[in-house]
Amino acid sequence: MGSCCSRSSPTDDENNEKGDAAAGNGNNNPGSSRVENSASRGSAFSGGASSKSQSVGTVLGRPMEDVKATYNVGKELGRGQFGVTHLCTHKQTGEQFACKTIAKRKLSNKEDIEDVRREVQIMHHLTGQANIVELKGAYEDKQSVHLVMELCAGGELFDRIIAKGHYTERAAASLLRTIVQIVHTCHSMGVIHRDLKPENFLLLNKDENSPLKATDFGLSVFYKPGDEFKDIVGSAYYIAPEVLKRKYGPEADIWSIGVMLYILLSGVPPFWAESENGIFTAILRGHVDFTSAPWPKISAQAKDLVKKMLTLDPKQRLTAIQVLKHPWIEVDGEAPDTPLDNAVLSRLKQFKAMNQFKKVALKVIAGCLSEEEIMGLKEMFKGIDTDNSGTITLEELRQGLAKQGTKLSEYEVKQLMEAADADGNGTIDYDEFITATMHMNRMDREEHLYHAFQHFDKDNSGFITTEELEQALREYGMHDGRDIKEIISEVDTDHDGRINYDEFVAMMRKGNPEAVPKKRRDDIFV
Repeated sequence: MGSCCSRSSPTDDENNEKGDAAAGNGNNNPGSSRVENSASRGSAFSGGASSKSQSVGTVLGRPMEDVKATYNVGKELGRGQFGVTHLCTHKQTGEQFACKTIAKRKLSNKEDIEDVRREVQIMHHLTGQANIVELKGAYEDKQSVHLVMELCAGGELFDRIIAKGHYTERAAASLLRTIVQIVHTCHSMGVIHRDLKPENFLLLNKDENSPLKATDFGLSVFYKPGDEFKDIVGSAYYIAPEVLKRKYGPEADIWSIGVMLYILLSGVPPFWAESENGIFTAILRGHVDFTSAPWPKISAQAKDLVKKMLTLDPKQRLTAIQVLKHPWIEVDGEAPDTPLDNAVLSRLKQFKAMNQFKKVALKVIAGCLSEEEIMGLKEMFKGIDTDNSGTITLEELRQGLAKQGTKLSEYEVKQLMEAADADGNGTIDYDEFITATMHMNRMDREEHLYHAFQHFDKDNSGFITTEELEQALREYGMHDGRDIKEIISEVDTDHDGRINYDEFVAMMRKGNPEAVPKKRRDDIFV
């Protein structure tokens, strides 16, 4: 692959991932938990010294780093069951972030460690999504794991709800639209959050119209269509009935948002009791009160949506897309943002529009991504590769997109297939899939861009020539017969017949709004 690091394909390490579908409790909120006894599980730290070098962390499995070498760690921002969050400042840039520190002594068993590792993988997988808190880096030292994340200075959505009492229908609909779009993004990318509640939505700043950001993926899991989970996790008021019955999938997230909507409109939870068991009994009963104030004054459409999100049978419950199409959400005729493509489809479309030069550069960059960064894409690949052959056929791609509610013509599916199938053998292999579907924000990383440029610049002259580009395209079997000079001329803005580094970077970022550096403000840190 022309890669600067090696990594295994999904079929190589199947046996090493048995814990990935397990429950998670590496979260930072005291109200969230795995509601079962894990005392019987063996400690991850038993059994004597590690055979690996002492410099390799036991949680992230890579060389340990001192977060304080890069950041100054400041005041405490919050404290939870497993971690403490501090304000931290990048020493070189002065930018401020939030640093969540998880004490390794609290990770009492192997499953706890897998949960933290998976939280990092999922945050890498979801990086670049507009309404999801972005992970800037993960560090591990002898005592702790540190997750450096985007700082949300506006506080928790929960605090704003308490301050307001309850929202107007119009304000609640607008807020719910954003929340459901976040969940749609997660589900289309093969992630169930499993701990959706107002406390896990943060406001980027103090403004009334501050962007909302989903956070805390400590209980989240990767999933493929048809997967069922058995572990009881989450926060009591928001747990879906099928979770309590130990047989559930992504529909459980919709129930949790339905509970949030009820609270937004009325100021109280729909299922309440003096004890946790009492709350669970009320959830399993499923009776929702629409008679107490303020419900008689709330519109029939709002009540209809709440009922359809709090349907006991998960198969009858609305999906995220169906919620977004509900008439109440379309306030004043305003439809949800379009298109609502799933992640695989939108990224394949973006990849298809690129020239061959850019596709080869992406292939080089894909080869540099760590296992940690691409675990989510690996899970998505496995979800589409239903026969576990290590390649995706045209039929598997068609069915994989259809399972996520995407309706495409035969011609459109073939076009996407041909775009991703770089070597033209009629199937999409693992490396081709990673290249075509990785998030474009990888092109905002200087080290990735520089490595890709060097791959083309064989003689280290600081320029990519016509001959070097042709050699690289042939090397990857991606020379489609198009005139190389034509490709060069598109990128060569100073018209000297070759491509310098700045021109290369401009080409890589062109047409990818996700890869354009975001402007920085005092209260918005990205």
